[in-house]
Amino acid sequence: MKNHILPAIILTLCCIVFFCGVYTTVVWSVAYFSPNEGKGEVISYGIDNPTKYGFSNVGQSFTADKYFWSRPSAVNYNAAGSAGSNKGPSNPEYLAQVQARIDTFLLHNPGIEKTRIPGDLVTASGSGLDPHISPQAALIQIPRIAKIRGLAEERVRALVNNFTEQPLIGLLGPARVHVLKLNIALDSTIK
Repeated sequence: MKNHILPAIILTLCCIVFFCGVYTTVVWSVAYFSPNEGKGEVISYGIDNPTKYGFSNVGQSFTADKYFWSRPSAVNYNAAGSAGSNKGPSNPEYLAQVQARIDTFLLHNPGIEKTRIPGDLVTASGSGLDPHISPQAALIQIPRIAKIRGLAEERVRALVNNFTEQPLIGLLGPARVHVLKLNIALDSTIK
């Protein structure tokens, strides 16, 4: 019995030191040296009286046709309740929800084939708060936005290209587009 208790106690103490000390210090250090000390970037727009839109790391709902739409959220973009839907791809309720999103997208974007709709426009992310969409999800919305705003598609495409963030160090993560920043820039181009 002594052969098992002593190693268990040593392992427990090592885990406590590592997870309460070393790991916590590393995570805190990474957050501290990130922009705004890990508190998130507050996005504001305007010169004289800037409007604060919220944190850049939390997605927001955009449903008007003149804006780029965000990725759907399983928690209605509520940062206090970050979560996915936890429904599997064979769940009938989940499939109906995705189909409703597809139908809505096709209704507002006529001429787009169902097979061309990127998955991130009809499925929620794991956190339900993702502020980004893929470049493909942004590009497929350009005809609708350009038509409603009376802009040339090339001008809107150039704006999407300017706001496309490349993978970190060219390797980590996919290319992505921050929807709120893009929509603010879109509003400022027509003024």
